[in-house]
Amino acid sequence: MSFDPEKLEALRRKYGGDNSGEVFDPRFKRVANQIFNSKGTRLAPYSGVPTFLSAPYLPVSGDDPDFQDLQVGILGVPMDLGVTNRTGSRFGPRALRTVERIGPYHHVLDCAPVQDLRVADIGDVPFASRYRLEMSHDDIERRIGQMVAKGVAPLSVGGDHSITHPILKALGRERPVGMIHIDAHCDTGGSFDQTKFHHGGPFRNAVLDGVLDPTRTIQIGIRGPAEYLWEFSYESGMTVIHAEEISALGMPAVIARALEVVGDGPTYLSFDIDSLDPAFAPGTGTPEVGGLTTREVLELLRGLKGVNLVGGDVVEVAPQYDATTNTAQAGAQVLFEILSLMVFSPSIGGR
Repeated sequence: MSFDPEKLEALRRKYGGDNSGEVFDPRFKRVANQIFNSKGTRLAPYSGVPTFLSAPYLPVSGDDPDFQDLQVGILGVPMDLGVTNRTGSRFGPRALRTVERIGPYHHVLDCAPVQDLRVADIGDVPFASRYRLEMSHDDIERRIGQMVAKGVAPLSVGGDHSITHPILKALGRERPVGMIHIDAHCDTGGSFDQTKFHHGGPFRNAVLDGVLDPTRTIQIGIRGPAEYLWEFSYESGMTVIHAEEISALGMPAVIARALEVVGDGPTYLSFDIDSLDPAFAPGTGTPEVGGLTTREVLELLRGLKGVNLVGGDVVEVAPQYDATTNTAQAGAQVLFEILSLMVFSPSIGGR
C-alpha cells in the first residue's frame, strides 16, 4: 500500500486538533465514555487509595452488612494459618490492591467488568482472631454467607488455599457446586499434624461436607512430588489434568474438557498462583517447577466465557518471595480475568 496524502488529511481532520482525544468506534467508545470524565481525563493508576482492580470501595459492616445493589463483591482474605511450607500469603490481598494498570478493558472478551457490573472492593473478611485457623474459617463462611443471602457473588483474594473450603460451604449450602480448579496441587489430602484444616485438603473437606460436586470438578495443572496424597480426587470422580499433559493435549482440548465437566450448573473457579511456573510467579509458598505460562493461563481462562460462575478466588500470593512484584501482577491479572468472566455468567452478569 502506497502513501496516500488524501487519507493522511482525512486522518488529521478526524483525529487531530480538537478531536485528538475522541474515540469514534462504537465498540471502544462505549468503554471510553465510562472511563474518561467530561474533561477527557481518567484516574491516574498510581493515585488515590488502592482497591482491587481500581474498583469502587464499599466498606461493609461485619455485623449489619449493607451490600447495596452489588452483583459482585471483591474481598480480601488475609489469612495463611493453613500453610504447610512458607508463610506470607496473608499479604496477598494488600499486594494485589497495589498493582496498577490492570484493565479496565478486556480486548478479547470485549468487556470492561468494573464498569459493566455493579462491583466494589468491600474490604477484608473481619477476623475475630489472627491465631486460630478454625475460627478464621468460621469468619470466612459467615461473611460469604452474608453475601450469598443478598445475591452478591464473592470474588476472594487470599490468603492460603484453605480459605476456599469455608467459601464453598457458604456457596454450596443449598446445592453442591462444580469447580474449575487451576493449581499445581489437587489439595484433596487428609489430616496430618492433628488437623484436616490446611491448604492441602480443602476440596476433600468440601466434598465430604456435601458442598462440592466431585463429578463436576476439574483440576488443571497438577504436578510435583505430592501426587501420592491426591487419591481422593480420583476416588471421588474428579477430573485431573496434569501439567505434563497439557502440551500434548493442547489448550483448546483442555478448555473443551473443562466445559464438558462443569456443564451449565453453578460453578466456582479457584486459582492458585502456584499453578504458574515459578519463572512467572516465584512469590508463593509451595512453588513447583514445570508449571503453566501466563499466556497459557490467559488462554485457558478466556476459553471459559459463558460458564455459570457463582464465585471465584485467587490464592497463595506471598509477595515477600518476589523481588520483581511479578507474582502480584499475575495474580491481579487473573483476578481481572475472573471478574471479566462474571460479566457473561448467567448467574451474575446475565441476570
